Order: sequence, then C-alpha cells, then structure tokens
Amino acid sequence: MLSKIGSKLMSNAATTEKPTLESLAAEVCCLRERIEDLEDLIELRAAGERNAGRPGTPWSDVKAELGLD
Repeated sequence: MLSKIGSKLMSNAATTEKPTLESLAAEVCCLRERIEDLEDLIELRAAGERNAGRPGTPWSDVKAELGLD
C-alpha cells in the first residue's frame, strides 16, 4: 500500500500539469471519507475493548426488539 502511495506521489510530481480545482476537490473528498472511516474504526475498536468479556445479546432478543420475528 505504501509503495502505491509513494509511486503515485512521485508520478504526480514528475508531471508538469497543474491540478484542476475539480481534481483537488475530489481528492479532498476522498481524504475526508478515509478520515471518517478511520474514526469509525477507532470507535469500533474502543467499543470492543469496553465490551471485552461481556456477554452479547442473544439473536432471538434482537429480532424480537426489531420486530423481525
């Protein structure tokens, strides 16, 4: 993965074309989505640590609560 990032940065630096506003906006959008995904992963891992060793909720109770019976 890191090698792909490095080669992408090098290939972009080697070109003389200036990025367009649209391409920069698209890149910012992609980066924002990746940051949000990483924040979600951090929250998920923290919840897993908080709930470690605790029993889960039985599937039958979840189905009943959601009305999926």
